[in-house]
Amino acid sequence: MDEIIRAVAGGGFVSIAAISSRGLTERAKNIHKASRVCTAALGRVMAAASVFGSAMKRDGASVTVRVNGGGPIGTIIAVSDNLGNVRCCAGNPEIELPIRLDGKLDVGRAVGKNGTLTVIRDAVARKRDTNVISEHGGAVFNENEPYSGSTALVSGEIAEDFTAYLAESEQAGAACALGVLIGGDGIVRAAGGYIVSLLPDAPEDVIAAVERNIAETGYVTSVLDGGSAEELISRVMRGLEPKILSRDAVEYKCGCSRERVASALAGIGKKEREDIIAKGEDVEVTCRFCDAVYTFSPAEIKKISVN
Repeated sequence: MDEIIRAVAGGGFVSIAAISSRGLTERAKNIHKASRVCTAALGRVMAAASVFGSAMKRDGASVTVRVNGGGPIGTIIAVSDNLGNVRCCAGNPEIELPIRLDGKLDVGRAVGKNGTLTVIRDAVARKRDTNVISEHGGAVFNENEPYSGSTALVSGEIAEDFTAYLAESEQAGAACALGVLIGGDGIVRAAGGYIVSLLPDAPEDVIAAVERNIAETGYVTSVLDGGSAEELISRVMRGLEPKILSRDAVEYKCGCSRERVASALAGIGKKEREDIIAKGEDVEVTCRFCDAVYTFSPAEIKKISVN
């Protein structure tokens, strides 16, 4: 089961959110027919977006993560609701690259690092077009308007980029580790990671213990392959008496619907709608985030135009 577990440790000076997301990563791979390297990139971005989203308290709130590094995968977008349910898309999810010399998937090259990582927190439920992500907001958080923070990419490997984002955009002392392990058969064996945050006045011995544990834990997929998010917390928080606060199931979930697609069609130009009606052929609209296909007849398009 995919889940996010949150815990505190070190006398309350350390918090950690760990996610196991093998299932939702496999789902994204199948929906987008993603290559191995692109599946790894999508899985890492979704895991972080899910953790960020699940931290939002208000029903209907959401978090949108956009990664655009100039690499061949194009722009990656992941959107999470306040429960941590997430969906994603990428510009070119089917591109493949040679394995790196160390045997690892070359996510950094696929994503690129000549660009930005942007996180948009929206605390208010809004009616959204399935193909349009809002980017409104200012520098000061207002729960009635989306808050957007952006930083330059560090490596394109995603985890390092999120660590830099947390330090630069949100002034948070945190460490992020993410990973996706894909078997020789192309099936996702493990996916997920964690975000560890330290309070500004955390004792030196607590900080040293966290740093040591992170180094000894190594790759998150080595733990999650046959292990769990709870085991990940136990290793990263070893000796710091972690206390689990919450445990929530998450999944790949898209919020598209026929009504939302109809609303999007109503927003296209009058001439384009008239051309569709004149052709007399059904129109198929595919959601960019999932494999749902919505079919509208010319008569339905005409009704939408009237309304």
